[in-house]
Amino acid sequence: MGAERENMLAFIKEHLNDNTHELLLKAAKYPNIDMPQAVDQIVCRKLMKDKLPDWYENGRVIFPSRVSAEQCSSEKTALYKQRLIDVNEQVLCDLTGGMGVDSFYFSKVLDKVIYIERFENYCACATENFKELGALNIDVYNGNSSALFPTLGNLDVFYIDPARRGEGNKRLFAIEDCEPNVLELKDELLKQAGKVIIKLSPMVDITHSLSKLPEATAVHVVSVKNECKELLIVLERGVSFDKPVEVTCVNFTTEGEEQSFVFTPDSEQQASVIYAQKMHRYLYEPNASVMKAGAFKSIAQQLEVEKLQVSSHLYTSDSLLPDFPGRVFEIEEVIDFSGKTAKKLSALIPKANIAVRNFPLDVNELRKKTKIKEGGDVYLFATTLQNDEKVILRCRKV
Repeated sequence: MGAERENMLAFIKEHLNDNTHELLLKAAKYPNIDMPQAVDQIVCRKLMKDKLPDWYENGRVIFPSRVSAEQCSSEKTALYKQRLIDVNEQVLCDLTGGMGVDSFYFSKVLDKVIYIERFENYCACATENFKELGALNIDVYNGNSSALFPTLGNLDVFYIDPARRGEGNKRLFAIEDCEPNVLELKDELLKQAGKVIIKLSPMVDITHSLSKLPEATAVHVVSVKNECKELLIVLERGVSFDKPVEVTCVNFTTEGEEQSFVFTPDSEQQASVIYAQKMHRYLYEPNASVMKAGAFKSIAQQLEVEKLQVSSHLYTSDSLLPDFPGRVFEIEEVIDFSGKTAKKLSALIPKANIAVRNFPLDVNELRKKTKIKEGGDVYLFATTLQNDEKVILRCRKV
């Protein structure tokens, strides 16, 4: 196994930038190399360059499958999950180890991590990778996590990332439809550990999930480059059921900045909103995490911005808020939308970035109607105001 691994790693290093289709066609030239496997490793490594730069730079990490590389946590999200560990917590059990990315990053802030995975080849890869990466405080177990975890004794934290696919590869978005079923396990998990961290699909309904998890104390909605990546729910033993759940919305921008916004579902229900009677100087568009969490009223109240309309989810103010959790634009013109104005727009604005919020046309339909090409420095927001007037806001990014 050792010589075979070394040959494979050397081949991957030499051919990392080659065309993978051509490599498959040339397989006969390399009789000592499992070419389909080598090509899979090359594809996975390329995926890792931006997603897991530390693993990519190591050069000796191997991947159990393409699916594992596609579905694993990114370095950004794995590092964020370290924040969910308290200083007095020392031992964590990852019940759904997978490629081992989360186990690896948890191991950097804990004394010990227990990695459990039912697929033997994933365990074999994880064992080798942890050695290559210098993570020597991770114990690897191959087996069914539901059967294994009761044998481990008391722990501080359980981490679980249940599978979100059913029969026929059907995608599942309800917490009770995932495997393993957290709702069936949570009571036993909380007897054995004081905390359970659950990673769910960003498509999961937060309100529905919280209704099933009265032990929840916190929700974290994590986005990278304004794409919602993970929904994390933290359960804690002995929590008072009337304690408000804190929701943290985080987005790591393209520029590497971190945007954050915190609220509670109760405060969202009770928040009062001022609806804009006119457009002010600046336009505010919340990021993907705020939108997913549904903090539509809380953000207006906390940051003192006016909402354009109940369903538009855009905001305006005369004050510049550089730390707004989303994008900020300066409004240059408010254009009443009609069939006549649509036909004339391309003469004035031949090229623009277009977004649609609560508007009867989607982006493609609007481009077709206006004949405005994509790109440039102009941003157009097609939306509906409080008086139900349909407008296009011509803006420049701040």
